[in-house]
Amino acid sequence: MRLDHLETFALIVRCGGFRAAAAERGVSSSVISQTMAALEQALGLRLLNRTTRSVAATEAGERLLARLRPALDDIHLALSELDQLREQPSGTLRINAPGPAVDHILCPLAFAFMEAHPEVKVEIVSDAAIIDIVGQGFDAGVRFGQQLAKDMIALPLGQPLRYAIVASPHYLGKRGRPNAPSDLVGHDCIRRRYPGGALATWAFGKNDEAVEIVPEGRLTLGSAHQELQAAIAGQGIAHVLDDYARAAIEDGRLVEVLADWSPKLPSWFLYYPNRRHSSAAMRAFLDFVRKSAR
Repeated sequence: MRLDHLETFALIVRCGGFRAAAAERGVSSSVISQTMAALEQALGLRLLNRTTRSVAATEAGERLLARLRPALDDIHLALSELDQLREQPSGTLRINAPGPAVDHILCPLAFAFMEAHPEVKVEIVSDAAIIDIVGQGFDAGVRFGQQLAKDMIALPLGQPLRYAIVASPHYLGKRGRPNAPSDLVGHDCIRRRYPGGALATWAFGKNDEAVEIVPEGRLTLGSAHQELQAAIAGQGIAHVLDDYARAAIEDGRLVEVLADWSPKLPSWFLYYPNRRHSSAAMRAFLDFVRKSAR
């Protein structure tokens, strides 16, 4: 029985298939398949149910994973603690975060961190869905504060956020400028659909009044970059984080409307499991984030 075979089994389940596990491990799919065949033969049990489209753990596989995951975590942490004996921490840091946080907060931090710690590898996965970062093999995630699980430790990243309602001068010249959220009725609002299928709502606030609308429009997109591009092209009114729109507003390609209705939102938070130990790379990154916030 070999430890790397057990690690491969856990990796296949986490990645959801042989091909994805092979890509992460940097080997061919046939190597992963042969490893699993050897493990199942040694155990005398089938650990995975395979179809042409998916891979899932059998009952025996689930039982093994329940004990295997914490054991592998302990082994990895024990090895990573040896990095304390190095002059520079090493290893791989995996972080899951929504696209806006990646674009405006996480990437600049990661680039500066990698410059300071050249032996650390960083993998950032852009994902807006709420996931189990531990189960998916991430060291940390980035979300809004209200989206965090109670057993996580969180550090604020950056300043409070705000959304900007923007449109091109050409569009506003043709359709008129809204002065209140109710004026958006009848406008071409550029809508956002999340990966899970839900449409984004637009929230407004002024004094003690709060308004939330489901925008109507002909164009529905899947990212802030696309929405910004569409607004600049005169396709309608977009609802994007101020960080995305600021440059286009300053150079005149876009005009912000309803600015007095745009409330401030909580900052992004970097969150990670409430564990007594973490990898040397993760500890170095947390120290770097804290120092950057000063």
